[in-house]
Amino acid sequence: MSHAIKHLLIGGLIIMTAGIPNATTANEGELKLTIVNPKSLYDPTPNGYSTAVIVPSGARLAFISGQGGQDGMGALSPDFAVQVKQAYVNLRSALDGLGARPDKVAKLTVFVVDHDMSKLEVLTRNVKDMFGDKLPAQTLVPVPRLAIDPMLFEVEAVVVLE
Repeated sequence: MSHAIKHLLIGGLIIMTAGIPNATTANEGELKLTIVNPKSLYDPTPNGYSTAVIVPSGARLAFISGQGGQDGMGALSPDFAVQVKQAYVNLRSALDGLGARPDKVAKLTVFVVDHDMSKLEVLTRNVKDMFGDKLPAQTLVPVPRLAIDPMLFEVEAVVVLE
């Protein structure tokens, strides 16, 4: 595939481009993730994610299972914000175990029990704390419950490995 992207599928729309007008790279290494936030779509960065992330050809991918808010002893706080913060600590530990950095995360999927708009500030703050301005693509899935009843939040990731 050439450096110019011919077609980009986003949310069911195909955007034809000769290049990517609003793209940045998440890392200066050989396997760069390209973050794409087309100007014709709503800017998602204030909400802690990017519209799309392009993984370079030939990259190896790792899939990190859902990380909940359990501490090292398996205990869960009843507080949503505490669980979210701990889940991102756990995600960072999983990345460290792979030898990967946050800027190599291409996609997050988060699961929120009984989601409502009041939880977005906590979610956005934590994802920005971990990823800064190199925000991965992300999907939030509201759910009635997770694997065990005290769990209120879970995050899984797709990571590019060097």
